[in-house]
Amino acid sequence: MPLPPAPTKRAALLKPEAYLLTAPQEEAQESAAAETAPPPRKRAKARAGGVAAAAPAAAKAAEAPGLPAKAAAATQARGRPAQDRPAHDAAPAGASNVTPIRTAAAAAPRKRRATGPKKMFVLDTNVLLHDPTSLFRFEEHDIFLPMIVLEELDAHKKGMTEVARNGRQASRTLDALAAAHGADDMAHGLRLDATGQRAATGSLFFQTAPLSYQLPSSLPQGKADNQILGVVEALRKLHAPREVVLVSKDINMRVKARALGLVAEDYQNDKALEDGDLLYTGSLALPPDFWTKAGRNVESWQSGAHMYYRIGGPVVSQLMINQFVYFEAPGEPSLYARVTEIRDKTAVLETLKDYGSAKNAVWGVNTRNREQNFAMNLLMDPDVDFVTLTGTAGTGKTLMALASGLTQVLDERRYTEIIMTRATVSVGEDIGFLPGTEEEKMGPWMGALDDNLEFLAKGDGGNAGEWGRAATNELIRSRIKIKSMNFMRGRTFLNKYVIIDEAQNLTPKQMKTLITRAGPGTKIICMGNLAQIDTPYLTEGSSGLTYAVDRFKGWPHSGHILLARGERSRLADFASEVL
Repeated sequence: MPLPPAPTKRAALLKPEAYLLTAPQEEAQESAAAETAPPPRKRAKARAGGVAAAAPAAAKAAEAPGLPAKAAAATQARGRPAQDRPAHDAAPAGASNVTPIRTAAAAAPRKRRATGPKKMFVLDTNVLLHDPTSLFRFEEHDIFLPMIVLEELDAHKKGMTEVARNGRQASRTLDALAAAHGADDMAHGLRLDATGQRAATGSLFFQTAPLSYQLPSSLPQGKADNQILGVVEALRKLHAPREVVLVSKDINMRVKARALGLVAEDYQNDKALEDGDLLYTGSLALPPDFWTKAGRNVESWQSGAHMYYRIGGPVVSQLMINQFVYFEAPGEPSLYARVTEIRDKTAVLETLKDYGSAKNAVWGVNTRNREQNFAMNLLMDPDVDFVTLTGTAGTGKTLMALASGLTQVLDERRYTEIIMTRATVSVGEDIGFLPGTEEEKMGPWMGALDDNLEFLAKGDGGNAGEWGRAATNELIRSRIKIKSMNFMRGRTFLNKYVIIDEAQNLTPKQMKTLITRAGPGTKIICMGNLAQIDTPYLTEGSSGLTYAVDRFKGWPHSGHILLARGERSRLADFASEVL
């Protein structure tokens, strides 16, 4: 196998160790070339000619204005192959005091500098119980855990609840960090990136010694929250002027900390969005002058029952796949379409099927507004595997999901059955244990299912079709299975139509557990009202429904629609606005 050619990199960019590593290869290459080289006289002549040819170029470079002689020589040396350079241009193999023109440190890429001094965050127990990976979410800053936090973690580790599981995971993470360093480094801090979490470059500190602090006498000294506040006060004095921040999910804890003059913050990393108003709506109104500006460059064609438009312009940068666009202006024809393709600076729009007309009724149900028609196009599209619907009470989320599900299960035979589940979070106090089987226990939670099935079975929404008239209530219910989320782990749904109701009460982890149950041919519909969250510690920004909408936007096989107008009754619409 022939040896590779000599390196042609500039000597200024090579590390000092590179000379030692490549020296044996160069010697072997020279020895191998010596066996097949021309006679010494011709070789010396050729080499002298190369040096002579290079000399005038060096002289011209030295005569250039503003260029020192040494720099000109170095420039010329970099332009010649490595074997033709003078001996003084190469570093001796045994020399240790030779410094290259540009050091390796200068050639290395610069790291991003922090925007400010490193802070020290003191974590409350509820932060670890809420997100076990919160230890690695503070980038370059340090984390301090009081001893009382470890005691509370130990108290919450038993049980099968989500809180107990998170407590055990947090304890395992702390054990892995401690094992990676050893007991000798506990007092000096544990590197958070020791277990492979490269985003966290700070250190983790435990309370290894008692801290002296003084809190107001009105605060009981034995309470865990007050002990954590005392630790924050002691650290603030000990590490002044460094900023020490308490991170807690407990609102009262943060209020007490601010009353004592301490800096306290909520844990923000679990929020998909800072503001619920920034959530992706799934639809976009085209500007009033859209056809005036883009009308000349629009391409249109028809395929089947749909019209397609290829548009360009600045509006393309705002579009996503499966996003709905509409154009409404007085005196001009309206356009309702869905984005099916985005390529470079152009996008393809596909017109929609009008489910508001009687001939396109879905199990006797017609859409009554623009957003409902958008949602029905997603629900009836077999290429869309995941649909999220959000909106206030009475916007028709459950009714449309059930109507499209019954049509695709009983009429089109696209799916084998409908599986419906929901988060069992009470609005008020719990009524206790419920008797019966799994479906009987879930019965009280499925009042919305019963109400909508009663409407669909009677066909009050219009002509229900042949199947709707012939099917009895028992037949419809035989194709609908009610399941509890507590037994979903490990299951796989094949060719199912899955409806997840009240999804705003799910955590991101629970949402991931449910969505990953989908097998081939399964469609999942998540519905919820982000204004009616009953789960503690969940907000509009940290809900699992918000998390799913934000992560799935733009995926070609998913869609989302915000239903803005209620169609239940004028009383329900007015109550949603003023109450």
